[in-house]
Amino acid sequence: MKVIERYIMRRMLLLFLAALAWTLAIVWTTQVLARIDLVTDGGQSALTFFEVAALIIPTVIPIVVPFAVAGAVAQTLSGMNADSELVVINAAGASRMTVAKPVLILAVAAAIFCFLIQNVVEPYARQRNRELITNARADFLSLVIQEGTFRKIEDGLFVQVGERLPGNQLAGLFVADSREEGVDLIYYAKTGSVVDLANAKALLMNDGVIQRKATGGDISIVHFTSYAFDLSAFEPEAGAATLMPKDQSTAYLFNPDRNDRHYKRSPHSFRNELHKRFSEWLYPITFALIALAVAGDAKSHREARIHPLVTTICIALFVRWMGYFAEGQGKNQPLLNYALYAVPIGMALVSVWCIRTQRAMELPIGWVDRINALPTRVSRLITDVRLRISNARAGGGSV
Repeated sequence: MKVIERYIMRRMLLLFLAALAWTLAIVWTTQVLARIDLVTDGGQSALTFFEVAALIIPTVIPIVVPFAVAGAVAQTLSGMNADSELVVINAAGASRMTVAKPVLILAVAAAIFCFLIQNVVEPYARQRNRELITNARADFLSLVIQEGTFRKIEDGLFVQVGERLPGNQLAGLFVADSREEGVDLIYYAKTGSVVDLANAKALLMNDGVIQRKATGGDISIVHFTSYAFDLSAFEPEAGAATLMPKDQSTAYLFNPDRNDRHYKRSPHSFRNELHKRFSEWLYPITFALIALAVAGDAKSHREARIHPLVTTICIALFVRWMGYFAEGQGKNQPLLNYALYAVPIGMALVSVWCIRTQRAMELPIGWVDRINALPTRVSRLITDVRLRISNARAGGGSV
């Protein structure tokens, strides 16, 4: 590459990595917080939690990379235009490919990266994640026996343990069982433990009472010295984790098992997932072309009414929404799976047309006016709220 091309590439790459790191951190944090109960409720080790957290990253990368590319390209070109660098490049007689070449190189590299992540790394990460969560939920002692908290095992069945004692002994057991229609059973025992009886787990309770409330309000109370509560009815089945279409490898999606219960239930979802994986890698290229069409001209956005980065992100969000909409519809209507390719390719062609004809890609004027007026509206709203609070306090003080 030429010196100016390397200069543009270096600026875009730094912004891309910074945007990717921050965006990935934010999205990853939101996903991790949704799984924090694996430790708090499941009793798993911190190592298991961090492994699950690390396995989330490959599932997030294909989502954030296209937006990081769009932001990096738009911000770099906007900054160069503000510093009159694009004007100097054009005045020097450089072709438009001088600016477009590093943009396309970054976009293609990001697209290949997304393709490999989504078709190689992500399926493995999802399968491993399913295995960890399944193993955690299969451990009754880790899932249920938590001190001082009510745990819902299944609909109508709750367990509480007051205290865990040495030697896997439990104290202050409380079980509420209303799974049988019209009958409510409440078990209370001073001590107990989880034992294996004939290859099945049972909650062995000592020195307690059973309260039975039948239909009609009749209540009977039975005292017991020892009572075994069967846990096999709600203990998770051991075995392989249940894999959804998005968890399967790309090779499996080409030739799924016809006996797969998910395939029997929704065969189109497998084909939809396959089309998704072979189309989403196009978005980094599409978003880069959008940013180039918005901010790539030396004069196009000097008089713009809104920052090119905002325009780029708004258009990219709309295009991505159309892709998600096509994906959702394609699960029920197979012909709409081809819209997964039409959305990014169609928008890329529109962007190329704008670039070749030197037309600036901009948001509709009505949208721009609303976006520009938004800060003013928010400021007025905050001022009104403050005035109302002040008036309310003054009125209360005078009374």
